[in-house]
Amino acid sequence: MPRLIVRRPSPSLAEGELTHLDRVPVDASLALQQWRGYVDAFRTRGWQIVEIDPADEHPDGVFVEDAVVVFGDLAVLCRAGAVSRRGEAESVRAGVTASGIELAEIVEPATLDGGDVLKVGRTVYVGASSRTNAEGIAQLRALLEPRGWEVREIPVTKVLHLKSGVTALPDGTVVGFEPLVDDPSLFPVFAGVPEEHGTAVVVLDDDTVLMSSDAPATADEHRFRGLEVVTVDVSEFEKLEGCVTCLSVRVRD
Repeated sequence: MPRLIVRRPSPSLAEGELTHLDRVPVDASLALQQWRGYVDAFRTRGWQIVEIDPADEHPDGVFVEDAVVVFGDLAVLCRAGAVSRRGEAESVRAGVTASGIELAEIVEPATLDGGDVLKVGRTVYVGASSRTNAEGIAQLRALLEPRGWEVREIPVTKVLHLKSGVTALPDGTVVGFEPLVDDPSLFPVFAGVPEEHGTAVVVLDDDTVLMSSDAPATADEHRFRGLEVVTVDVSEFEKLEGCVTCLSVRVRD
């Protein structure tokens, strides 16, 4: 059974870090309601929900994907690029350790945010962004290449994280809103989408993706490809440069 690692949003969510967007009001109560809907979308499709301890003192703690990335039977604990987020890691470490997955760690002076890591088959695209530095990419490569993964560095200057601009469909096609993608030619197969909030998809299974409800035209395009599309409202998280990918860590057996 696939597992979904999540953490409920902090009441101080509105105080989270921002890099490329202007700050606008965020409704913490609505965010909690949306988060529950997001989790339920996975639960109803057979995912086991693993909720790690709350971190109310960390406004960005709900974006749990930034703290750890899972590569098969290996979990890599990240070192956040934003100093304010480094305290999130310890509770994530405890949750991953309890699951029994082997754990490796990115260490100083490296920085790596999980939102900069996109897996397509055995290829790992890593965004060189304001949150992930060259040493972080080098440490990740040293961990993964002996295990048969290929690590490719991708420039990211237009969005916060690589997966703020691109994600991948079940067949490996990388999709993204082209104005937010530094160089689409770096991906073997790339397809542009018509809406900014259509950049992010989570693969639920070989025929199903989950995405924001704020990209109906993109959802229609995916359905035309033959995919089932599940949509969830994540508007309060999108105000903080979040999306459907960064709200969870997916562990597939």
